Amino acid sequence: METGTATLKNYRQSPRKVRLLANLVKGKETKEAITLLRFSDKRASDPLAKLLESAIANVRNAGAGAKDLFLVVNMTVDKGIVMKRSMPRARGRAFPIKKRTSHVTVTIARMEESEKKVTKAKKDTTKEVKAVEAKPEKKVAAKKPTAKKKEVKE
Repeated sequence: METGTATLKNYRQSPRKVRLLANLVKGKETKEAITLLRFSDKRASDPLAKLLESAIANVRNAGAGAKDLFLVVNMTVDKGIVMKRSMPRARGRAFPIKKRTSHVTVTIARMEESEKKVTKAKKDTTKEVKAVEAKPEKKVAAKKPTAKKKEVKE
């Protein structure tokens, strides 16, 4: 199985924010992953999509075919350098500001024929499950409690 990697170093966004998209993409086919990233409204989506395309190009330059399908095996987001700045505050004080960066590494692998069939089978079963879930259930009317009136003795 052919694998390829690509790295993005010192990307100027905090790792916590970038990991949201990285976790979204792990385990997906590369075409589906790029589509998810392109339609995401997060700032890190464009650089991660470029990184994924770079990893695909790296594998193809190493000898993979043009029609091969690839799977995102792993996408890790690690802490990069932290630039320390300060913000002036009242009475001559200074508050620290940490400008965090990220190191992103993508590993992709060429999908085998058996894996392609498995992913297609998974897609078919999800359609059946959605169809079953789409049927409306009968609602049972809840009984409303009746208010009891207190008798006042005079």
